[in-house]
Amino acid sequence: MAEAEKHCAACEQDLREFGEETSERYEYIPAQLIVIEDVCKKYACECTVKTAGKPSQPIEKSTAGASLLSQVIVAKHADHLPLHRQAKIFRRSGVELSVQTMCGWMGQCAGLLDPLYLCLKDFVLSSKVVGTDDTPVKVLDRNLPHTRKGRIWPYVGDWDHPAVIYDYTPTRERAGPEKFLKDFKGHLQADAYVVYDSFFSDPERGLVEVGCWAHARRHFHNALENDQARMGGVLAMIAYLYGVEKVARQKGLRGEELRLAREQDARPMLIQIHEYLLAIREQVLPKSESGQAIAYALKNWTALTRYCGDGDLSIDNNGTERSLRGFAIGRNNWTFFGSDNGGRTAAVLRSFVASCELVKVDPFAWFCDVLGRIADLYGQSLPVMRRD
Repeated sequence: MAEAEKHCAACEQDLREFGEETSERYEYIPAQLIVIEDVCKKYACECTVKTAGKPSQPIEKSTAGASLLSQVIVAKHADHLPLHRQAKIFRRSGVELSVQTMCGWMGQCAGLLDPLYLCLKDFVLSSKVVGTDDTPVKVLDRNLPHTRKGRIWPYVGDWDHPAVIYDYTPTRERAGPEKFLKDFKGHLQADAYVVYDSFFSDPERGLVEVGCWAHARRHFHNALENDQARMGGVLAMIAYLYGVEKVARQKGLRGEELRLAREQDARPMLIQIHEYLLAIREQVLPKSESGQAIAYALKNWTALTRYCGDGDLSIDNNGTERSLRGFAIGRNNWTFFGSDNGGRTAAVLRSFVASCELVKVDPFAWFCDVLGRIADLYGQSLPVMRRD
């Protein structure tokens, strides 16, 4: 308060302080880039010259420190900022960083992190149940006048293995997931994509199929407009199954307790749904949306009902679908991968970003910590990321 205001006009006395009121407001301080100069002193005698060593850097002979590399990675794969927008932001700070330079940094960081990527893969595939799906991503190809479609495959661990790892393949062929899952034995939850059929038909393969009621429900919902009577009834019964799951979550049921709750409340409804689908199957055309929805559910009925007999399984694969949201949002911004190697780089880096987010760890802090120390483990020898 100004001095002139500390005087009472009514009684003409000076105002005295007797307390205070506090309030807060936020102000924004833009991020800054700083230059750290390492000075390596030289020492000599009559026969020897020695130079003091400088602190190791994630990328040898690069001007990028661990924090700058972490910022570029997190901005691209957590905040979905394409590299050309990041270059514009850095330019406002007075630093010129080309897209090609930052792209090279991310490829080299993926190479550094590749051993940890393999450890993350082993961790996820040690789960009892793994969820998987796939999504298309545009990829530049020098041999084509247009982009082609590559594939990103997420593999999500179970409750005891909270992590997600991504794999990139140039096509949607069976060879991709078959190779990635060759050492996995357990429950695999996915949609009814035909490439998985051979995984489950071979008993020695050790894979058990778990269906997804969200996929099944989607088929019935698509048929609802033209067949409200029959499809509406099915959707109402499926909603009851999800109601059982909601109550179980509210009670915190897991394992055997969840299995018993499902057997008591969900199993009778599953039996009712199956009987109803068999009854209305002959009432619709096989190639209609209703007929295809019914055929999908009946064909995959064993897989769709397997969750009811095991409290460690989920009713749907929505957790895996949510793990693809980062790529779905990101590809609207960065549009395409520059090459297949770019797809593999994105799969590696996004795996760590998504896994950090899943366990509520700041990905920027994680990358700063790991990239700041990982070069010492390699002795400044940069590994090459796998090309298989």
